[in-house]
Amino acid sequence: MMNRLLLTTVLSVGLALPAIAAQVQLGETLAENQEYTYWLLDAIKSMDPQINTDVEGSGIMRSLFEGLYNEDQTGGLVPGVATDHELSDDKTVYTFHLRDNAKWSNGDPVTAQDFVYAWKRLADPKTASEYAWYMELMQVKNAAKIIAGEAPVDDLGVKAVDDHTFEVTIEAPLPYFPKMLTHSSVFPVNQKVIEANGDKWTEPANLVGNGAYVLKEHILGEKVVMERNPNYWDDANTILTKVTALTINDENAALTRYLAGELDRTQVPAGQYPRLKQEYPNEAVSVPQSCSYIYMFNVDKEKGPAALQDIRVRKALSYAIDRDIVVNNILQGGQAPSYNWTHAATEGFKLPEIDYAKWTQDERTAKAKELLAEAGYGPDNPLKLTLNYNTSEAHKKIAIAVQQFWKGVGVELTLNNMEWKVHTDKMQNQDFEVARYAWCGDYNEASTYLDLFTSYSGHNNGKFFSERYDELMKQSKTAADPNPMYTEAEQILAEEMPMAPIYQYTKVEMIKPDMRGMGLNNLMQNWYLKDMYRVAN
Repeated sequence: MMNRLLLTTVLSVGLALPAIAAQVQLGETLAENQEYTYWLLDAIKSMDPQINTDVEGSGIMRSLFEGLYNEDQTGGLVPGVATDHELSDDKTVYTFHLRDNAKWSNGDPVTAQDFVYAWKRLADPKTASEYAWYMELMQVKNAAKIIAGEAPVDDLGVKAVDDHTFEVTIEAPLPYFPKMLTHSSVFPVNQKVIEANGDKWTEPANLVGNGAYVLKEHILGEKVVMERNPNYWDDANTILTKVTALTINDENAALTRYLAGELDRTQVPAGQYPRLKQEYPNEAVSVPQSCSYIYMFNVDKEKGPAALQDIRVRKALSYAIDRDIVVNNILQGGQAPSYNWTHAATEGFKLPEIDYAKWTQDERTAKAKELLAEAGYGPDNPLKLTLNYNTSEAHKKIAIAVQQFWKGVGVELTLNNMEWKVHTDKMQNQDFEVARYAWCGDYNEASTYLDLFTSYSGHNNGKFFSERYDELMKQSKTAADPNPMYTEAEQILAEEMPMAPIYQYTKVEMIKPDMRGMGLNNLMQNWYLKDMYRVAN
């Protein structure tokens, strides 16, 4: 490790403000009932912060565990386990000061060593975490070598100076490093509990967390039940007493149960937002969310279909999708058609010039036919592909529409629906041709999207590879202004087309009008149960 450098105080995250959980507003009266029930589309694959990969699971991780920092209602950083931090003059050594009243749900104190253990566990190849690459993206010293198996895990640039001082050394200055600390993969975990229980440590009877809630019940694919953690350092300001998340694969069934009073929050099924907004103006909401919806192409030379090795084919498939029909006729929830990867509202991101975005759909369709013909496909030799998508009415409707769009340019598309776990397992093993995929930003900066298509990414499931792309994203980590690199990276994606962008998200939901603290003004849509409460009617 590098020698410890002279440190200067950095008050860059608004840490002078108190980190109060639920902030009841003046004039509000709390309801007697402080239980909350919400909808999940899919089963939560893992309750392990270093193993979880999906958005729904991350919400639960933020309830059962707590990292160095949290986000407020608008996405700004506020204290979590850390009360503040200092940054060295060369901007490569962060020293985090941990609160002395943070405890695990079993009453043990949360210490800097818990973070050291968790971060090493994330980087350790033995853990086989899909998010190991996140440690590399954070530029933590020696992370890349450790993940590649070229250095021991103890070489990772993390150190417990004492019980309440956690030191991190990064390879090069990274202005958005603090933003990355709200991601669940870098939350602490209890070493004693994991070593005592092995793979069963996440079962309700065994799981020990440091978040505002504890896990009481988890029936895979059915429900998750959480209750307040009396040992949480800010339990006095936490209001919801019991939270239940119900897994319901059918959005229409979930809406029916919401309207019957069984759910307090659920997703609006595709195409129903205009009607619901008119009928329930105080309950139907549509707000921006940092997520991009795409169809990923498997360009792996060994496992992918030969046709998708041809850039002309990939471009034709993307051009032929009528995104306006998808957002205006199918979804109808304020989503935006997309011709690039990074969400347009990402902080500091400048949307690049993408040529085909300016064409009419007729022009795109004509070009798609031309490119497929050049690649040797046509009426006498149709291109045959299979699309995998996970169970969802919206995904199904979009898939059927794309099947028709592609049929119009000479492509025979077979639709293959499966549950979420099977779908993601197949993607991770390159057992697909085309797959529905969506990525929600881990933090509010363009690299959270663009790093995904690097060769070293843990989520580049289509196995796209570009030396220039990798070079740009590595250069961006130390650039004073990374935006020119981001622009060129987006242009490479548009030229190479390893995926077909389709739309950029809004979060379209029904929320009971007595609920507060939902974080709807946070572009990342990261919510915290500790911030939520119910008001009296």
